[in-house]
Amino acid sequence: MSGVLTMKWADRNLSKYGKRILTLKTKFPKVLPRIVNQVGDRSKTVVIRELVQQTGLQRVVIVRAIGDPRRASPGRYIYDMTTRGGNIRLKYLKPRETRKGVIARPFGKPTLFAGAFLRGGKFPDRKDVPAFNGHAYVRLNKSGTKITFARSGVFIPVEMTSGATVAAFHRVAAPLLDQRISAVLDKLVP
Repeated sequence: MSGVLTMKWADRNLSKYGKRILTLKTKFPKVLPRIVNQVGDRSKTVVIRELVQQTGLQRVVIVRAIGDPRRASPGRYIYDMTTRGGNIRLKYLKPRETRKGVIARPFGKPTLFAGAFLRGGKFPDRKDVPAFNGHAYVRLNKSGTKITFARSGVFIPVEMTSGATVAAFHRVAAPLLDQRISAVLDKLVP
């Protein structure tokens, strides 16, 4: 599963600035992509900050999931942020084991995942299992011979393209891009 946030220098802006944009593109072909990339990088910072709040994941995990964006270049004025990630495991959401199950923090709220476990043995003498590597598990059968990872219901691509994250992206990207382009046009193509 993947999600994409795209920032484009669109045709509606061409009509707003008219022939000045075409002059800028021919005389200074690297200026427009540079501005798109600068604004894209600023927007990426805001998106990462919002995703940390929205998902409850650590910043390191979000940065790794988003990765490097596809940057604008002369003739291609698009900055793409693509993310990947499926149903996130509880290991990445600060899990803590209790008698009833594992408490983790998906979407930033403590949630009990009943029946999930982080350690082996009977209460109160539970022991760490090195093979678990910090992951939370749930039993698939009554005897406990089949187990699988406990999942949180957090999907990074879905969260990136919805809610406060996408609103913050549009709140920052569009006005900043417009401001920077008009400043460059006033300076280079009066």
